[in-house]
Amino acid sequence: MQRNARQAERMTRQVLFPFLLSLFGRAISQQIRYKIPEEMAKGSLVGNIAKDLGLSVQELPARKLRVSAEEDYFNVSAERGDLLVSGRIDREKICGRKSQCVVEFEMVAENPVNIFHVVVAIQDINDNAPRFLARSIDLEICESALPGVKFSLDSAQDADVESNSLKIYTINPNQHFSLSTKESPDGSKYPELLLEKSLDREQQSSHRLILTAMDGGDPSLSGTTQIRIQVTDANDNAPVFTQDVYRVSLQENVPPGTFVLRVMATDQDEGVNAEITYAFHNAPTSTSLLFRLNPNTGDITTNGTLDFEETRIYVLGVEAKDGGVHTAHCNVQIEIVDENDNAPEVTFISFSDQIAEDSDLGAVIALIKVRDQDSGQNGLVSCYIQEEFPFKLEFTSKNYYKLVIDRALDREQTAEYNVTITATDRGKPPLSSSTSVTLHIADVNDNAPAFHQASYMVHVAENNPPGASIAQVSASDPDLGPNGHISYSIVATDLELRALSSYVSVSAQSGVVFAQRAFDHEQLRAFELTLQARDQGSPLLSANVSLRVLVDDRNDNAPRVLYPALGPDGSALFDMVPRAAQPGYLVTKVVAVDADSGHNAWLSYHVLQASEPGLFSLGLRTGEVRTARVLGDREASRQRLLVAVCDGGKPPLSATATLHLVFVDSLQEALPDLSDHHAPSDPQTELQFYLVVALALISVLFLLAVTLAVALRLRHSCSPTTGGCFQPGLCSKSGPGISPNYSEGTLPYSYNLYVASQSAKTEFNFLNLTAEMAPPQDLLCDDPSTVVCGSNEDPKITYDPSFSSHVSFCKPI
Repeated sequence: MQRNARQAERMTRQVLFPFLLSLFGRAISQQIRYKIPEEMAKGSLVGNIAKDLGLSVQELPARKLRVSAEEDYFNVSAERGDLLVSGRIDREKICGRKSQCVVEFEMVAENPVNIFHVVVAIQDINDNAPRFLARSIDLEICESALPGVKFSLDSAQDADVESNSLKIYTINPNQHFSLSTKESPDGSKYPELLLEKSLDREQQSSHRLILTAMDGGDPSLSGTTQIRIQVTDANDNAPVFTQDVYRVSLQENVPPGTFVLRVMATDQDEGVNAEITYAFHNAPTSTSLLFRLNPNTGDITTNGTLDFEETRIYVLGVEAKDGGVHTAHCNVQIEIVDENDNAPEVTFISFSDQIAEDSDLGAVIALIKVRDQDSGQNGLVSCYIQEEFPFKLEFTSKNYYKLVIDRALDREQTAEYNVTITATDRGKPPLSSSTSVTLHIADVNDNAPAFHQASYMVHVAENNPPGASIAQVSASDPDLGPNGHISYSIVATDLELRALSSYVSVSAQSGVVFAQRAFDHEQLRAFELTLQARDQGSPLLSANVSLRVLVDDRNDNAPRVLYPALGPDGSALFDMVPRAAQPGYLVTKVVAVDADSGHNAWLSYHVLQASEPGLFSLGLRTGEVRTARVLGDREASRQRLLVAVCDGGKPPLSATATLHLVFVDSLQEALPDLSDHHAPSDPQTELQFYLVVALALISVLFLLAVTLAVALRLRHSCSPTTGGCFQPGLCSKSGPGISPNYSEGTLPYSYNLYVASQSAKTEFNFLNLTAEMAPPQDLLCDDPSTVVCGSNEDPKITYDPSFSSHVSFCKPI
């Protein structure tokens, strides 16, 4: 071992022709060559491989440089990048008798993935002395043997090669024998004993010689054995083989007992001296176990399983011996022919089973090495993936493949792939092997939440309890974990943002929308929210959807009577009815509104109480009070009607109004009648009365003046025939005066004013129902209890030459 250490110290390590072979992607192949002696101590430095590969010490932790080899002969220092010896390197065990001994392995670096091919040449040291298999060699030589007869002796075995192998044989000096060194066809050396002087059994019946085998090492090593020669009586002829070297080819894996060949030797002697027996000569023990030699026939047959991958050529020495002491020798060279008996092997050098679904095309997933122990076409391997996957194999160099991404990955479609990699050689028949690996696709946040509806609309009845759920939105996200965890929020609304929290809220987890207050249809008919579903990935992804909330009406508002109403001082209003009024005469109109909508605001009018039943009729839908018959002189001058106004809700709500009607023949008659019922005179009330009368007269005069002015204008601009259409008894009609439109409430009426051109008396008619404000028939048809009146509820006013007037006054109660 000290000699080995000295050789290791004298050894100069150097890099021999490194070269760089670029791969298709990020994996790189580079070959580095070193030369070291065998039997170096564990931990000995082979070379700084990191420096030879162009890697700095700072890069080593990230690159994770490591050795990929079938045998654990070397390792790499993680701190300095030194290639160190990690196990015993015995050249004779690794390479046997090969003249060139190399150990090949790969260095794997990651980030990015690189493969470096390393070849370490193992130099032989003279650590094995020549050794004879037998302690002694026994020879029988006939005394009649002539000088010059040669005797082949058993050779010594030296595991070393080249200059350290066995070089020469010697014997101790003597007068009868000399020794020469011969070389066999396979390059091995064997000793040959030469008879220099005739033997005389009677003088010396035996001889003892020391045979020494020496190798060429420095210093030289040697081994010895004893030659014991027994002198016998004469046997004149030695056997002779038909061939010095027999050659044959044999397929590997042939069954035991297969015939190989026959060796043959002849002897010119007769009798016992001509009987030849055969035996292996100088054959290694392992070889003799694989073959069997018939001692009588010379037939060689197999005795075990032959493997081309272990030994390709066998050289057997055969000795033929006659019945005496003569022998002959020959060599049998058996060449093993390779068969395709080894399937390819697939090994993963580098592998990552978690792949991000947004990985780039061409990204390396695994580095694969394929190996076939066969040779020639039997050892050529191709690798492929059978299934249709978004991956492919790319050849790199020296039976290396890389598994790369070929198409875009989507975890939501396929979460994992079970990839089977098949390696097939080119033998006949071809052999293949498969290796399966499961690739898991790691999720990335590439899917925004998606609502199940494009928009939402819900109906909520007003007066809902606060805290009640009014709607629920739902979204889904096919991503995993935080990438698929959805939270909900309100991001926009048509309500005032400051007051939003007092109206509605949304559960971040379930998407349930809660009302924070009771809604009032009369104040808030509808509102719209924009809700957002957001995942928890990085970056955050979100989606918006609109939610329209319609507040449905409930019958929570009773009708409100606008007319008749009390005066400013709390007095009741009186309506004047001329005693000459005809049946159907419009006396007055009950006007009411309802803050609700729809059927809840559809009003109907009913008489609850009347001073004279049957004297007046009340329009069910219009609220118009008309005379039902001709008024008689015996009728009381004052009448009272109690009217109920009901809406169409369920249950219905109602309000009441009291009408005070006064029958008069003239305005002058009405004034005393009213004054008779007054309490002590109130100056303020009288002032209001005179103001009303004055305002009515001024309005009549103004309208009359306008009408005359228009008539005169037309008379001047038109022909006499055209002007003749204005007769003294014709009424001029103006309208409509006021036409408010209540789209949701109820007050569908207009007020028309009529003026008689040839009368000093006036008539004021209020609350005439216009055609455009008539209630729609489809609403009435829905209620079977509704009765629609025709002619008796339509106001038809004709001119009466006699005086008629209709004036309302305030009368204190």
